[in-house]
Amino acid sequence: MLKRLKKNHEFQIVFQEGKSFANRQFVVYVRKQNGKPYSRLGLSVSKKMGNAVMRNHIKRYIKEIFREFADRLEVGNDYIIISRKPVSTMTHQEMRKSLVHVLKKARVLHDSRKIPQL
Repeated sequence: MLKRLKKNHEFQIVFQEGKSFANRQFVVYVRKQNGKPYSRLGLSVSKKMGNAVMRNHIKRYIKEIFREFADRLEVGNDYIIISRKPVSTMTHQEMRKSLVHVLKKARVLHDSRKIPQL
């Protein structure tokens, strides 16, 4: 099960206590074991990425990718995804590949050999 990080103080705890992993498109902060039986996801998409429609589109894609891999992610972690400028011109498949790459770097995506290609 995946819930959302919404409050500023929740984000600050992850920024302070978590570890960051990045590539050119995404920065992922992971705070291991939040003490809950579910993981939480926070998203940050800058206004530099485009208008509200574009930013919401990017957030929907990221949430969909996380839902797709929810059963392969470590349970009980907090995740914050910060998207960088190149994401605004990427396709869904490219975003998916890039996000999977960062999650593998963070070692929170299990059974990564069996990730289906679209």
